[in-house]
Amino acid sequence: MRKTMIALAMATLTATMAEAGQQQGSHGYPITQVPFTAVKISQGSFWGQRIKAARDVMIPLALSKCESEGRYANFDKAAHPSPNYDVSKFMGYPFDDTDVYKTIEGASYVLQTYPDKRLEAYIDSVLDIVAAAQEKDGYLYTARTINPDKPHKWSGKHRWEKEEELSHELYNLGHMVDAACAHYQATGSTKLLDIARRYADCVVREVGPAKGQACVVPGHQIAEMALARLYVLTGERKYLDEAKFFLDYRGKTKVKREYSQSHRPVTEQKEAVGHAVRAGYMYAGMADVAALTGDTAYIKAIDAIWRNIVERKMYITGGVGARHEGEAFGRDYELPNLTAYNETCAAISMVYLNQRMFLLHGDAKYIDCLERTLYNGVISGMAADGGKFFYPNPLAADGKYGFNHDGSMERQAWFGCACCPSNLCRFIPSVPGYVYATRGDSLYVNLFAASTATVSLKGNGIALQQQTQYPWSGEVEIKVTPSKVGAFTMMVRIPGWARGEVTPGALYEYADTARQGYWVAVNGKRTGGSLTKGYMAITREWKKGDVVSLHLDMAPRTVKADSRVKADRGRRAVERGPLVYCAEWADNQFDVMHFALDMKPQFTIADAPTLAGGVKKLTATGTLLATGADGRLTATPRVATLIPYYAWCHRGPGRMQVWLTAGTEVMEEGR
Repeated sequence: MRKTMIALAMATLTATMAEAGQQQGSHGYPITQVPFTAVKISQGSFWGQRIKAARDVMIPLALSKCESEGRYANFDKAAHPSPNYDVSKFMGYPFDDTDVYKTIEGASYVLQTYPDKRLEAYIDSVLDIVAAAQEKDGYLYTARTINPDKPHKWSGKHRWEKEEELSHELYNLGHMVDAACAHYQATGSTKLLDIARRYADCVVREVGPAKGQACVVPGHQIAEMALARLYVLTGERKYLDEAKFFLDYRGKTKVKREYSQSHRPVTEQKEAVGHAVRAGYMYAGMADVAALTGDTAYIKAIDAIWRNIVERKMYITGGVGARHEGEAFGRDYELPNLTAYNETCAAISMVYLNQRMFLLHGDAKYIDCLERTLYNGVISGMAADGGKFFYPNPLAADGKYGFNHDGSMERQAWFGCACCPSNLCRFIPSVPGYVYATRGDSLYVNLFAASTATVSLKGNGIALQQQTQYPWSGEVEIKVTPSKVGAFTMMVRIPGWARGEVTPGALYEYADTARQGYWVAVNGKRTGGSLTKGYMAITREWKKGDVVSLHLDMAPRTVKADSRVKADRGRRAVERGPLVYCAEWADNQFDVMHFALDMKPQFTIADAPTLAGGVKKLTATGTLLATGADGRLTATPRVATLIPYYAWCHRGPGRMQVWLTAGTEVMEEGR
């Protein structure tokens, strides 16, 4: 019965997407993401381990925190409002409701890999609590409904009046809608979708440019993406129009500030500024609305903003947000390491943005950036077992500077502002949806992950089985089983790092002269041909049993930053495949802050099966600097152990470095 419901749900989704395309003529993304429901990540694989951690630890933890931290209680209070409640005394933030929505979204995704009747029933019981809190006209914002006369101190006296500042009414809507769409796709149930549509309808009625409406835009963006998604799901144009209003009126309402990207109209923005999470969500929303409406001015603006991020403001880990103050982007090339903010949520927003840029333009460079962020900037925010989290993700630690909000230097089981743990809950189980994409009779292989999938290309159902130990190995094998013999093109991404490009543009470049090879073969015979936008195109008549093999050399490489990045001058980073490495205290019996990497280091690769679920560690040759009693600098040859950046701080806080001093620069200092 459940499979029938899901099949019906997916058929309905496909129909509404087709209807949306008909309503918009030729508008819509040129490329279609293969949905998470069509891809099953293999258990025990790299991503299988993380989805299992989400199921076994992260989502149960988040659900328990929703209980213990009063998130469910807030909905219950809103269902029974009282003038005796002083909301600010028991509700930390007016966006606490979103912890519930995000956890439900993640649980919905994980049900695809791990069907669980008990989890479905638990979600259903939570939705009963949520539904009871909804006001008759659809408004659902517990921070006000609990006691409209004395709402949360950030909420204002009336609906929407503080939306552009701190109320987060529309932010809550965005996460509710995203959760509702995921829950519907995963289960076929419209229970949460009905709740979300009622709130969305309330917003459409009350917020807009017409007389009698509140002419405000989101203070914290995400509703733009969510409403575009709701439009695609339902085919109702009013949701897309509302999303476009939120973007078109930015810079034209009362509040104008860089912090929330409301300093000028979005089509006039060329630089990434302000709060990095808000920014990333807005840019992704611009891509959605541009694709669905054909607004080329939006596309021109986000193209410029994307280049600004990637060429001037992105860390080598794919993280963004240099400043703790305002959790914000810094100036061009302002990329400090010890004090880097790099919020986990901001990294997730970059995945959303890069995926959409790919769907617009079909260039592998966007997936290259997505992959960099995914393997470094995102999963660094969670412990391998799914039980502890980072909010900021610095690229250096001195054992003294407490980079977390509470001054601590290690992952925490939860935060008062719990946006990052709950965001990881919803994001990690959604990774299957980023593996493949289609366009006409072309199938894009974007991410390399052990998995099975079913894809339809012009009526031909194609089963795919991908076998790989990526990112530890560069060997990928894809078995192809079409329902009938037929021609199509498989577009196999050749990662930028395999082609000698660290990132698009010149912000980061390889510092060594090594050349890495790669090849693609079909049924054991290597294919020729040139790359098209970073993809090797294989066009042929495909039949059952065909096997595509991809080989990528994975030698460790050294990287240098643009000289305008002051923090990284005279330093080198180390990468292997898509992974950035670091030196950490636990592996080295010396101060890693005083280690200088040889200009032409010798590397070894070994397994570390007990660290963070199992990793490949490196050793690298270099020099340890020390100052003697006489004040003279001494240099002693040493070998440092390096681990993947995402795995640091699994053994307690201490010193860590991504950007290591380069040997020649050190010796110059010594002289």
